[in-house]
Amino acid sequence: MGRRVWGCRLPVSPSVSTAVLYGSLALFVSILHNVFLLYYVETFVSVYKIDKLSFWVGETVFLIWNSLNDPLFGWLSDRSFLSSSQSGPQISSPEVVLKRLGALCQSGPLFAISFLAFWVSWAPPGLQFLLCLCLYDGFLTVVDLNHNALLADLAVSADDRTSLNFHSSLFSALGSLSVFLSYAVWDKGNFYSFRVFCVILAAVSALGFATVSRLLKSRFQKEARLSRDEGLKLKELSIGRSPLIQEPVTVGQYLKQLSKHRNFMWFASMNLVQVFHCHFNSNFFPLFLEHLLSDSISASTGSILLGVSYIAPHLNNMYFLTLCKRYGVYTVIRWLFIVKLALSVAMLLAGADQVYLLCIFIASNRVFTEGTCKLLNLVITDLVDEDFVVNRRQQAASALLFGMVALVTKPGQTFAPLIGTWLLCVYTGYDIFDRNSVQDAAPVVPPISSSTFPLRQGCFYLLVFVPISCALLQLMAWSRFTLHGHRLQGIKVQRQGAQHSHLLDVKAI
Repeated sequence: MGRRVWGCRLPVSPSVSTAVLYGSLALFVSILHNVFLLYYVETFVSVYKIDKLSFWVGETVFLIWNSLNDPLFGWLSDRSFLSSSQSGPQISSPEVVLKRLGALCQSGPLFAISFLAFWVSWAPPGLQFLLCLCLYDGFLTVVDLNHNALLADLAVSADDRTSLNFHSSLFSALGSLSVFLSYAVWDKGNFYSFRVFCVILAAVSALGFATVSRLLKSRFQKEARLSRDEGLKLKELSIGRSPLIQEPVTVGQYLKQLSKHRNFMWFASMNLVQVFHCHFNSNFFPLFLEHLLSDSISASTGSILLGVSYIAPHLNNMYFLTLCKRYGVYTVIRWLFIVKLALSVAMLLAGADQVYLLCIFIASNRVFTEGTCKLLNLVITDLVDEDFVVNRRQQAASALLFGMVALVTKPGQTFAPLIGTWLLCVYTGYDIFDRNSVQDAAPVVPPISSSTFPLRQGCFYLLVFVPISCALLQLMAWSRFTLHGHRLQGIKVQRQGAQHSHLLDVKAI
């Protein structure tokens, strides 16, 4: 017998475990997405010289597409689970997993190819900005939805999901090494080396997705056949309960059900702020390094600080996951919000002249913010369980619920650069779209009025007040979230019991 996860008996490979293969999929996303987040804004602003109007139009259209494509792809992925009458044999858990892996096998390489479209000028900057963002995010959405949905489909217990998430964090940390290397080849004046670097990253990612997803599919195909044959035999022999007949669920009915899901609403509110803060840190990290620390630290130190800020969250998340096993995900996330608030207030009181404290704070701000993001997928899988139990579903609509979370929270990804650049301009007079203000020779722009702060001071206030505001809003929303403790344990027991009653093979790792 191999290692077991919920719904499936997994054969253990002599060389590579299923958990390792699942986690390695995060590597092939991480090596590309970290580079994208760090450089796409500066590439179009400083290299392709996009104008402000085109930038805002592109980000606005991207906001709409970025929000809508998650529930759209989630519905397309899971509608067979919601709209089937289930009068025949049920869709087994191995078949659900195979469907997810098939989508990853196809969309993963296409995601890698879409990443390359950013780094070569092939259209007017405004048009290329819009098309690249929408194309890249479309494939990224398919990859993320199916990978995250596997976390809910492969396991039910908190320990099992924590184990899977641990491997994802480990490989995401390895993928973040691309940030170290990217800083060494990044040069706005000579883009050739950076383009070659991106081609290599894309090739590794595409090959990795194709290989790993096929390996995982081969492990589930036999299990899917066995489960399907077992279901047919049990039906013929009338063993167990009669198959449950469920009316098809329409989009309107699903949205009505979701609107009554209070924990989903409070979680989505908190996560909207979290997505905003994560992308704010990524988009403005180079700016903070340049205007707060460039005069005090060397370029190599800046490179190390940048790389550590991307790798440390994943490594630290492994420790957070051990705390989750002991205290629960809800408690760990709450304390991360409190720590973020405390560090930001301490930095505000210390002032902008404390160089070493600034280095620690800039890095730790990303560590705690990104570390929280890595834990939120565990909360969404719990929401999948609650949705399954409360609405008495035949099969958990994992990808669709991840997509609905993204519908509410993805606008934060677009708000981050828009609000950040607007605040910077309002409080300092610094406009990143002003060609005179982005020249290396003039890093500090005189204030446009007597009411504005100097650029360095304005960057400092932006650095500390954004996490303070985010932490306060998140603590308020998180205090209303009730899916933890005894209620969570009850939901998991009910889901496992429901799966048994539906003749599914429910097992734990």
